[in-house]
Amino acid sequence: MPEDPIATGAATEAGPGPAPGAAAERAAVLRAAGLPAVDLGAVVAEQDDPLVFATVSGAHLYGFPSRDSDVDLRGAHLLPAAALLGLHEPEESRTRMWEQDRTELDLVSHDLRKFARLLLRRNGYVLEQLLSPLVVHTTPVHDELLALVPDLLTAHHAHHYRGFAGTQWRLFEKTGELKPLLYTLRVLLTGIHLMDSGRVQPHLPTLVAELAAPAYIPELIAAKEEAEHGAAGEVVDAERLRGDVDALHARLDAAQDATTLPDAPGAHEALHDLIVRARTDRPGRS
Repeated sequence: MPEDPIATGAATEAGPGPAPGAAAERAAVLRAAGLPAVDLGAVVAEQDDPLVFATVSGAHLYGFPSRDSDVDLRGAHLLPAAALLGLHEPEESRTRMWEQDRTELDLVSHDLRKFARLLLRRNGYVLEQLLSPLVVHTTPVHDELLALVPDLLTAHHAHHYRGFAGTQWRLFEKTGELKPLLYTLRVLLTGIHLMDSGRVQPHLPTLVAELAAPAYIPELIAAKEEAEHGAAGEVVDAERLRGDVDALHARLDAAQDATTLPDAPGAHEALHDLIVRARTDRPGRS
């Protein structure tokens, strides 16, 4: 029987491999999210510097992929110390887009130091990448980052979700397409959920099940599954949408006012220590 490409990708881990049960569980999670049968493990192996982690983000993480959605891979890599100590500016962020097995892939990775700085700037986007259950590659450093998440959550993450929602809503007003509308609704509900519960939940169907949300969201998700750039007007009218989005903004404002999350992250020194240890322990460091 040929090897399952998704299972191959899901099992990659630095050092001793994960238990077969863990690899199979990751593969099942990726398949359930609608990931195409692409060897994601090969993507990890091709990188110039070791990846700390790689996860799937984008529509597959958010719970509304289309039949032709690309695969958004996100993660952190580890530059050698020499790349940071000399005269040359380090390549802290890397972006690669290509097609494999008729699937579009998009990989964005930051050096661990830059990734940590983004986390400390209360960037909800990188926080979701770190916490994504769609794991393609993991390491003990990834585990340590995950353990620090409770000390990274702040009330100010509401600003990230509020701003992201505003950008996507303006795009929706220009295009009328389902994708920016679903992004708008998703980020507002994620922000409300985070302020209320202290947990990051980017998966829109789960948010709809756990929070009061517009009843037409499942219809929007079903429509986008059929057409990545389909129009929202056939599902719900613009006036109702505008009222619902305004109401969600008001709920996010109220949730931020009432949250028990702190104003600033408390994991700065722990992240510093982790970066130093990861860099100095890097195999083949120079």
